[in-house]
Amino acid sequence: MALSIEISTTDLAGTRFAVSPLAETISGLQQLARSEPAPRVRGWVRWARGELARGPLRLAATWPLVVSDRPSWPQFLLPAPATTRTSIDDDLDALRQTTPQQVVASLHRVFGNDLPPAARELADAPAAGLALVATELRAAHDRLVLPHWPRIRATLETDIAHRAAQLTSGGATRLFADLHRDLDWSDGRLTVLTDRRDAAAATGGLVLLPVALGPDRVIVKRNTTTWTTLRYPCHGIARLDTVVDRTPASDGTVRLVGRSKAALLHALTAPATTTDLATELGTTPSAVAQHLAVLRANGLVGRQRHGRRVIYSTTTLGRALLDAGA
Repeated sequence: MALSIEISTTDLAGTRFAVSPLAETISGLQQLARSEPAPRVRGWVRWARGELARGPLRLAATWPLVVSDRPSWPQFLLPAPATTRTSIDDDLDALRQTTPQQVVASLHRVFGNDLPPAARELADAPAAGLALVATELRAAHDRLVLPHWPRIRATLETDIAHRAAQLTSGGATRLFADLHRDLDWSDGRLTVLTDRRDAAAATGGLVLLPVALGPDRVIVKRNTTTWTTLRYPCHGIARLDTVVDRTPASDGTVRLVGRSKAALLHALTAPATTTDLATELGTTPSAVAQHLAVLRANGLVGRQRHGRRVIYSTTTLGRALLDAGA
């Protein structure tokens, strides 16, 4: 089956990318609940389960909503970001602004008329319930996502830069052709392979949301409480495993380029800024910058600018050197 999204010329002009800490938080919780999480996030899942073993989270109001036997979950829990880069506070403020009518309608769409206890409590007191859910999601974010957020954000921004270049060079045809294997773009219609047959209009444009900690499939939220949102697995997320597991560079790579440069080259298999690298490696930004200059001059590291932020990552040649050293 397939979901068709009609996108007019005006809608296409309003289509944009965004990054959402809340999307990572909810997606991460759903991956934690799976007996077989997506291969691309297994490193993070192992780390998160170890973290929770040291002290569990209290998610009594949130967990039954985002993890259940239903094919979907209440999409008002993840409003589309209003801007390209949002904070967790921005996301949760938007969540708390969901109207009572939207809350109740969404709960019934997911759970039917016989609401489970957590959904019934939220439907009976939407404002108080949303405040509690927001508090729980903030706690989950701070414990499970925030420790890795600099790297996750850099990976998401690198994905967006890659997609923007495709849009510039080949238009919507090239963008959607490479975005995910389950997408097809033709004659103003975006077709998404899914478990339902439906149609929707991307009024005002699509919000394209790369997700690091989510599944390997595309998820569409139709225009209900906010814009129509298309969440897709971001490019390059598998490299985050080297950051989450904190595995050191191999002895072979150390012998080739020296310990400091080897550590940087290994760390940059997941994108990062100079400041992020200095914090992770326990050194100064100036020392990191000096080593990065040498690695860049030799084609082992590349960089991209995102506003005021400069994000570095290991190049194909750099990864080949790491593989050879291993």
